[in-house]
Amino acid sequence: MPSHLLSLTDLSYTDIISLLDTASDLKEKRARGKTSGELKDKTLAMLFEKSSTRTRISFEVAMTELGGHAIFLNSRDIQLGRGESIADTARVMSRYVHAIMGRVYKHETLVELSKCATIPVINGLSDLEHPCQLLADLLTIREYKGKFRGLNFSWIGDGNNVCNSAILACALTGMKMTVACPEGYEPNSEIVDKAKDMGGAINIIHDPIKAAKKTDILYTDVWVSMGDEDEYEQRLHDFGPYQINSKLIEQAKHDVMVLHCLPAHRGEEITADVVDGPNSAVFDQAENRLHAQKALLLRLLS
Repeated sequence: MPSHLLSLTDLSYTDIISLLDTASDLKEKRARGKTSGELKDKTLAMLFEKSSTRTRISFEVAMTELGGHAIFLNSRDIQLGRGESIADTARVMSRYVHAIMGRVYKHETLVELSKCATIPVINGLSDLEHPCQLLADLLTIREYKGKFRGLNFSWIGDGNNVCNSAILACALTGMKMTVACPEGYEPNSEIVDKAKDMGGAINIIHDPIKAAKKTDILYTDVWVSMGDEDEYEQRLHDFGPYQINSKLIEQAKHDVMVLHCLPAHRGEEITADVVDGPNSAVFDQAENRLHAQKALLLRLLS
């Protein structure tokens, strides 16, 4: 295991499978009312520049159930928001806590934190990637499909940070990935090239119907991410044909699983009947953030 998790490429396939095995075991134990204290006296600092529901709750509950403690900090709570350098913040926090989880605007913030910290740094979301989300997604896919290799994974919508991590996840696990997005909203080209260099089968197209044909997994995210609010009307217009709805579901395999990292804007990128329908794994996926992150925290802090 690496000392930090900034990108999914920090993990090998073996690392991922090991984390998922641990997460599955922790999930089963929790269902029987068993928690553990492996991280007793350990503290996680959670640095939030962007608001969150699932990231904050899942990490905080994870630390509590592992016997540790989590501290919530937004940029206004610490001197980073008043001009203290990232390097100095990392050095000071390393003297107090045992790991830092950052949900930040710029990926470079996490990179600099990791260079200057003497403790693990975890990417809880940046403008480039969301690796913790994809660990939960991979756990969910394995629960539903029992495998990765040979599955067809179709992303419909914005080629954003979650899409970037999904591309890397597919390359690492042997899933074939198709991204269908409007022109101008493609995923990061360096991420795509990296995935292809890793042997990933990645196809970027602009036809959502073609992407959905006979696929095993349909995944979407909001069309207007935090920071894109000024583009709201334009994005709604551009992404109109990219909604996951019952008609798109009909193009996929009968047992297609639908994923969404939440929060969902029902009636925009996905319809309510699909979110709540028989193909949806959305809420299992959300729950699995807790179990996957518990496994990650154990590996980085034990």
